Amino acid sequence: MATTKQPDTVPARYWHLLKDQRIQCDLCPRFCRLRDGQRGLCFVRQRQGNQLMLTTWGRSSGFCIDPIEKKPLNHFYPGSSVLSFGTAGCNLACKFCQNWDISKSREMDRLSATATPEAIARVAAEQDCRSVAFTYNDPVIFIEYAVDIAKECRKHDIKTVAVTAGYITEQARPEFFQHMDAVNVDLKSFSQDFYHKLCGGDLAPVLDTLEFISHKTDAWLEITTLLIPGKNDGEEEITELVKWVLNHLGDRVPLHFTAFHPDWKMRDIDRTPHNSLTTAREIALKLGLKYVYLGNVHDSIASSTYCSHCNALLIARDWHQILEWNLDHKDCCRQCGTKLDGVIFGPPASTGSRPRHVQMPQSTPSRSTH
Repeated sequence: MATTKQPDTVPARYWHLLKDQRIQCDLCPRFCRLRDGQRGLCFVRQRQGNQLMLTTWGRSSGFCIDPIEKKPLNHFYPGSSVLSFGTAGCNLACKFCQNWDISKSREMDRLSATATPEAIARVAAEQDCRSVAFTYNDPVIFIEYAVDIAKECRKHDIKTVAVTAGYITEQARPEFFQHMDAVNVDLKSFSQDFYHKLCGGDLAPVLDTLEFISHKTDAWLEITTLLIPGKNDGEEEITELVKWVLNHLGDRVPLHFTAFHPDWKMRDIDRTPHNSLTTAREIALKLGLKYVYLGNVHDSIASSTYCSHCNALLIARDWHQILEWNLDHKDCCRQCGTKLDGVIFGPPASTGSRPRHVQMPQSTPSRSTH
């Protein structure tokens, strides 16, 4: 297998040439149509001559070791450490973006550190991380880089996690998600009007992605909905969202309701009241979802995991720290014997890890060619 230097820019997949000689990107439902030199809305996919290119292969926004619960994933190696990173750009335009300094920044494209897939997998293994997470911005837009990293991680028995809005086409879904071991999809609302006005996108492709992950892949799936006061926190909408999850994905998919804080272009809206989050959780539990969590607030009850059968406390958490582990050696409830849904594999070797930044070995990014 030969390697050739590819400093930052590599040929992209999922595009075709139109009759008017523009290139249409087929990676996400935006279907950006580009003339030479133009970039898609995501910023990282650019037409160069008669080829679409990914301009951020091998470059990241920096690396941090987090507890897996911060993604949030509560049923995927709970208590373990995950090596997290993102790149520049995003294929949605959410006015409430909580990571806008990364996803909306154009400077980030020039300032990102370099990191090869080999280096990422090696550092994850050296730092005792069970997984690598593509997060902070949406990994869909750097699918070529993400897949290369996932392939390298599997050589080291390191799992890969995608934190994504799920805004990807039917054509590209199979390749992307077959390389992911766990996925947290940000279901921003259950309203098309919300997606159109506040995200610059559409709801339907996200729902299609959720069904695809749940029914067509082996990846562990959890869902997050950021509740924004007056925008998507109404009881009627939450009820519709939960009913859709129950009918299309089942009652065992963990759902996280998280608190909004004023940011990006929505600084005039207050933080989500704790009681709004609690109400949403109560609705979801009453309708039949087995695992419902609250995030971005301190609530040890709503961040802990309970048995789906007898409601016994299985994993007690305080923020992201695990305080109690009440599962047997088969990951079953010690009280009634019901197995906990997810990818568990016993208690973590240590708990309560705090986020910490790590440096990647610096080298010229190179990409394997076959």
